[in-house]
This record gives sequence, structure tokens and C-alpha cells, in this order.
Amino acid sequence: MSKPASLDERPEFARARQTQMTLSDLKVACANCNLREICLPAGLNPAELAQLDKLVNTRKKIKRGDALYRSGEPFDAIYAVKVGSFKSRVTYEDGRDQVTGFSMAGEILGMDGIGQEKHNCDAIALEDSEVCCIPYTRLEECSREVAALGRHFHKVMSREIVRESGVMMLLGVMRAEERLAAFLLNLSQRLAARGFSPLEFHLRPTREEIGSYLGMKLETVSRAFSKFAADGLIAVDQKHIRILDVNALRDIYAHHVH
Repeated sequence: MSKPASLDERPEFARARQTQMTLSDLKVACANCNLREICLPAGLNPAELAQLDKLVNTRKKIKRGDALYRSGEPFDAIYAVKVGSFKSRVTYEDGRDQVTGFSMAGEILGMDGIGQEKHNCDAIALEDSEVCCIPYTRLEECSREVAALGRHFHKVMSREIVRESGVMMLLGVMRAEERLAAFLLNLSQRLAARGFSPLEFHLRPTREEIGSYLGMKLETVSRAFSKFAADGLIAVDQKHIRILDVNALRDIYAHHVH
């Protein structure tokens, strides 16, 4: 008669240990990024948590100035920014570049490729960065098997679409100072949502890149920053920004809204 398996050797306990390790690893890996939101939605049971092991494929390090992906490349994954920041840009036929967005740690890149199965912009690292790669086919499979995961992913996509379209619509009719106020307030809110200081931060994009995003010339961006500093709204030390009067920035933004 064979010796009965010990508790530790029984399959159900081995699976439980594996699930615990997976959950622990995910929590460590995703402490400051949207993977926490995608991989760990509330209310999942151990069996559902085990399914999430299919998701995260690899992590990729991108040097400052290098591309995570370029326009026209096949779409096969989305990327959660674990460390660092990126700009998204499109290049027109005449060679001009247009910055279309900035992504920071905790946000997702690559969703531009879902519709046509190829990327329609470049994603360039603004600093040495690291992303978690999530193959889209695996994400779809897990979303079918774990309904909560699918719901959370669609919420993330919806928020990104609303944020980007809202900013672009407002920028079309704002004055220069209103655009910069909206940009700083938007950045502050996104940092606060990820547990960072909303009032003190390092601007990774250059003034020229901010101008490209906001539809402003470099000189206009510099003048607006200087005016905000002279009026006591912000303190500027090269790329280090401190918001001194957030209510005044909101008033500038609200002047347009109302």
C-alpha cells in the first residue's frame, strides 16, 4: 500500500501555493502601475487569480529616446508603464512631428493599435523606462474566462479615451494660459491618482514637446510658464515644478469652461 501524500504534496494545496505566489508576485510587480488595476480587480477567487498567470509576458527596458513601437508596426500587445514616461507622436508627410500625448508610470500604452491591428503613432521614452508587456490575445482570452478582468480593462480603455478626447477638444478653443493651466492640472490629477505628489513634480517633456502637444510655439510656452511663476502660481527650477496656488490655476481653467 503506497504511502498517502502529505498535505503539501496534494494537488489542491500545490495549486493554492502557486496561486498565492502568483498573487504575491503580481502585487510586487504592479504596485505602482495599471497592472494592479488590470490583474488584480477586486473580488476574484483563487481559481480566477490562477488564470491571470497567462497575462504578463515579459518586461522590457527602453532607453531614453528609443521607441517602444513605431507607427505602422503590427499591433500585438499593450504595455503598462512600470517605470519612466513616454510621449506619443505622429509624423506628417512633410516631416513635421506632432506630440499627441504623454504617458507616465501607471498608465497604458499601445491601445491605438487595437482597431487596425497596427500602431498609428510612435511611443518614445522620455527617460530610461520599463514596461510590462501584455500580449493582446492573452488579454482577450483571460477577459473571456474572468469577467471582472474584461470589465476592468474596458474601464481603463474608456478612461484613456475620455481623457485624451477631452483634452484635445478643450485645447482647440483655449487661450495659451488656459491651455497650460489645463495641462498642469491634468498632470497633477494623474499623479495624485497614482499616489505621487500632485503639487511637486519633475517635467520630463521639454518645453518644445509640451508646445507641440498644446498647439503652442516654444516662445509662447516659455512666456506662459514665466507669467505663472511671476504671478506666484508656480515655482520653476529648470524642469522641477511646484504648484503654489492650485486654486488660481483652476480659476484660469474655469474662466474658459464657464
